[in-house]
Amino acid sequence: MAKRYTSISVILITSLFFLWGLANNMTDTLLAAFKKIMSMTDAQTSLIQMAFYGAYFVLALPAALYIRRFSYKSGILLGLGLFTLGALLFYPASQTMVYGHFLGALFVLAGGLSILETSANPFILSLGPAETATRRLNLAQSFNPIGSITGVILSKYVILSALHQAGDEERLQMDHSSLEQIQQAELSAVMQAYVGLAVVLLVVWILIKMVRMPHDTDTDRGDVWAAFGRLSRNRNYVFGVVAQFFYVGAQIGVWSYTIRYVMQELQVNEEAASNYYILSLVLFMLFRFITTGLMKFIRPTTLLMALSIVALGLCLIVSFAGGQTGVFALVAISACMSLMFPTIYGLASEGLVEDRKIGGSGLIMAILGGAVLTYFQGLVSDRFGNINISFLVPMLCFAAVAGYGLFRETKKTLHVDEA
Repeated sequence: MAKRYTSISVILITSLFFLWGLANNMTDTLLAAFKKIMSMTDAQTSLIQMAFYGAYFVLALPAALYIRRFSYKSGILLGLGLFTLGALLFYPASQTMVYGHFLGALFVLAGGLSILETSANPFILSLGPAETATRRLNLAQSFNPIGSITGVILSKYVILSALHQAGDEERLQMDHSSLEQIQQAELSAVMQAYVGLAVVLLVVWILIKMVRMPHDTDTDRGDVWAAFGRLSRNRNYVFGVVAQFFYVGAQIGVWSYTIRYVMQELQVNEEAASNYYILSLVLFMLFRFITTGLMKFIRPTTLLMALSIVALGLCLIVSFAGGQTGVFALVAISACMSLMFPTIYGLASEGLVEDRKIGGSGLIMAILGGAVLTYFQGLVSDRFGNINISFLVPMLCFAAVAGYGLFRETKKTLHVDEA
């Protein structure tokens, strides 16, 4: 019976990776949706990512302290509860039609995701031998892009397909009543997608509440300040957090502006451009499984460094080639990004032992890069009036990730998983 409970609980934990992947990439499509619905600039729409990933930064450390005091399961339930609440808050936001209210709903939703990730990632690392922890996390994270694809498909058919064809200039010429009617219909579609998600989340919350979870082997109630001190002196960990900040900034920047880039280069609408976004996520998913398999033969550090350099080169093509070539290069970047988050997370967590929960919060707080660097990328796009040149921002981010890979390759005193 114990084995049965363990199997079910591991399946439920893995399902969380699917669910937050779904939510993350539904959010990416909101940039294109709100840009049209409310006639916003790239910098203004990037506030969506600021609210979303800002919540990750704010709540990751409190989440770590919470699961440190209680358990991973407690953190998962709290995170799922906030995730559900945030999704439900899209209903009142759709009634007021105030952009700030949508940002507030996203902040609550993402706060739940922050707690979920702070709980689930180190939980997976703890469920097995330390020498295969990075590969194990990559495998669990392989279900994340499946959720991402589902989120984009859901957004494509529920949100983007409901957008009125009227562009910015046409909307400016409309009378207030006609424009408001169009916006109400568009925002209603946004609300339906998120409230429907809330129903699914509630079911998962009930199932996790009822099921017995594996023993929490990382339970630690020691001195928090001593843990902070040990982490701050751990160069591998500190560099890993920095690399994670830049990686997430690159990932969110690339995905957030994929639809906009494709629309510009191929002269298609939001719904058609989203097909290329879906293709990016399919590649991301396939290469997550491929790179996880390759880790049996090639060190994770080598793969991380090599794919970061390739991604850097692809960003240059996106910025300066344009057209169909630029679009294909943009799609290909997702294949390179597939292993980066869990690999950086696993490598930076090596040797943390009793500090894994607090350390995990720092690696989740680094997700703030998705807010800061995406906003900066939007500013670059607005400043030059050309979204192509803004992809030099993720190019620089990939250079930082390659630097961390090089650091780990040359650092002989650290254990590197060669299993």
